Amino acid sequence: MKIIAIGRNYAEHAKELNNPVPTVPVIFMKPDTALLRENKAFYHPDFSEDIHHEIEIVLKVCKEGKNISEKFASNYYDEIGLGIDFTARDIQSRHKEKGLPWELAKAFDGSAPVSNFILKSEFADLYDLSFKLDINGELRQQGNTKDLLFSFERIITFVSQYITLKKGDLIFTGTPQGVGKVNIGDHLEGFLENKRMLDFYVK
Repeated sequence: MKIIAIGRNYAEHAKELNNPVPTVPVIFMKPDTALLRENKAFYHPDFSEDIHHEIEIVLKVCKEGKNISEKFASNYYDEIGLGIDFTARDIQSRHKEKGLPWELAKAFDGSAPVSNFILKSEFADLYDLSFKLDINGELRQQGNTKDLLFSFERIITFVSQYITLKKGDLIFTGTPQGVGKVNIGDHLEGFLENKRMLDFYVK
């Protein structure tokens, strides 16, 4: 199982970090050790003083595929959930300045909390899904899939040109604007169409 993530897939998020809006998907990866399930606590690492939350829709790949045509791409995922792409923003900023890869900022242990998954057939329109993140009962991020720069199918097609997708792989599809710092003691709750999917603490 691998975790593939898409950066800057909502224009307003790209702008809030002073990044250009991409014309092709921006891809990075996380190892399986980044995965955090069952609402287990996220332990704030001591190597960063600026861990940011990034709430995202996550796709679960349901079968193997390579060089997938966009018209068939919807057949390669059958469930969706919520995830948080925790990012060590201080490390990322230093690496971006030097043109270095993002892995130390994105791929550390526990940096990918993921909810349970729901069959996509239960949603009337995958491109009108609202999702949000509350921290300590206050709204921090809110997004809707209608604002995606690259659709789920476009992402699958693009990624599969370079990397074979396998059953069980997870694809983080990008975060809306509103990212910010988390602190020890924070209570994070993620909602998909008003259904609470994530509910855990930072320790």
